[in-house]
Amino acid sequence: MTIERFRDLYSSQPFRPFIIHLAEGRDLTVHHREFIALGPGGRTALLYQPDESFNIVDLLLVTDIEVKGSALAQAGSEYH
Repeated sequence: MTIERFRDLYSSQPFRPFIIHLAEGRDLTVHHREFIALGPGGRTALLYQPDESFNIVDLLLVTDIEVKGSALAQAGSEYH
């Protein structure tokens, strides 16, 4: 399920940054689709950060994927 969700977010239009939470407790921000390289088997992802550092992630170890609301949506919710 998490791998499918990751792929959905990867290909979403427009792209929205998201945070993946790993089983070991780390959180990794995915800033843009161009910062992701998916392995051919679909289980591994290479996640680049803006400073060109990167993480190799086994997507089966992702426990949660968090998508923040857009600033516009958050501003609109203040008026309801």
